[in-house]
Amino acid sequence: MAAPLLRTTRIPVLTARLLSTSASLCKRAAPLGPLPNEQFEGKEIESLEKYRSITRYYRAAEKERKKPGWWRTFRQYQQAETDDVKPVVDIGFPVYVTSTRKIAAARKKLLKENQKNAELERASRLRTLKIPLDQVRAEWEKTNGPFHVQRVVTHYGVYKDLFGAATFVPSLPLTVHYSIEEEFVLPVYYGNTIAPSEAAAPPEVAYEAEHGSLWTLLLTNPDGHLRDTDSEYVHWLVGNIPGNQVLSGDEVCHYFPPFPAKGTGYHRYIFILFKQEGPVDYREDLRPNPCHSLKHRTFKTLDFYRKYEDSLTPAGLAFFQCTWDDSVTQVYHKLLNMKEPIFEFVRPPTYHPPQIKFPHGQPLRYLDRYRDSEELTYGKY
Repeated sequence: MAAPLLRTTRIPVLTARLLSTSASLCKRAAPLGPLPNEQFEGKEIESLEKYRSITRYYRAAEKERKKPGWWRTFRQYQQAETDDVKPVVDIGFPVYVTSTRKIAAARKKLLKENQKNAELERASRLRTLKIPLDQVRAEWEKTNGPFHVQRVVTHYGVYKDLFGAATFVPSLPLTVHYSIEEEFVLPVYYGNTIAPSEAAAPPEVAYEAEHGSLWTLLLTNPDGHLRDTDSEYVHWLVGNIPGNQVLSGDEVCHYFPPFPAKGTGYHRYIFILFKQEGPVDYREDLRPNPCHSLKHRTFKTLDFYRKYEDSLTPAGLAFFQCTWDDSVTQVYHKLLNMKEPIFEFVRPPTYHPPQIKFPHGQPLRYLDRYRDSEELTYGKY
């Protein structure tokens, strides 16, 4: 009986680059200096000088390793990041954290009480149980909420762009919402998107305040200045607010609607609530009313805080993101009385490494990178 034939499968050997690999070469940027072993490209191996000794090779390799290069290793990048980190200064109110043991004990006690509650068991069984979300949010704001908000605000770079190396925990919940028509409101959370047309009118601001306390409310845009990247535009500034009556405060700069320029992406519009130690004289920062001049609205939160740091302490924060829509054109033409700027991202020219005379293992599209004509050869053959 003849032996059974074994069924085999041929596995092709990949000797050329894939199209995805060759396409990714178009995304490369020009190197900042000579690449390693660039002097040996395009030369025959036999024509190169031989070391003829392993000792001479090690000496040459060690000498080449000690030469300073224009590139940096991953460890050097990490070291540079740690060296550039500045100590963070907390400029806010101290937040006292409840012990996790006490929180766990209170939750365990509440869980046992709920398990003994017959009404909750019946509502859960009949699927009529409703969770009081207002109480859940209030509990979150008293426990971990301020620290969660601080992490989100740090992620969006708000502290770095407004206060430099300073930070604070938003210990006071700040409620901001814009009215839409008469029945609906649009709340401002921590980075949600709001259209410029929806934020055309001043919002309603609410917070818990003690009787007789004074506050300052600021709305600024750190991403929209048309001339200086380190400056901001102040959209609203109200000082000496008695309690939570924002409309009763001194309006240093009246409200101005958002106007993110076309092509500049999303802008951050940040509300900051400061608590005052006493009455503050804002006559030096008073803007004309109406103020439709971008020069007068140029602002820097860090300079403003340094000027009044003995009287102001940041307590609350909220912000939204905004991008261009049709209403921005009317703001530029009617309120600012200027032409609307339009920006467009111009990509740098595609970099290609020097052409090799004999491109072994390269795809057919390799030659298309160095052709003067835009007509591609791919697909013809």
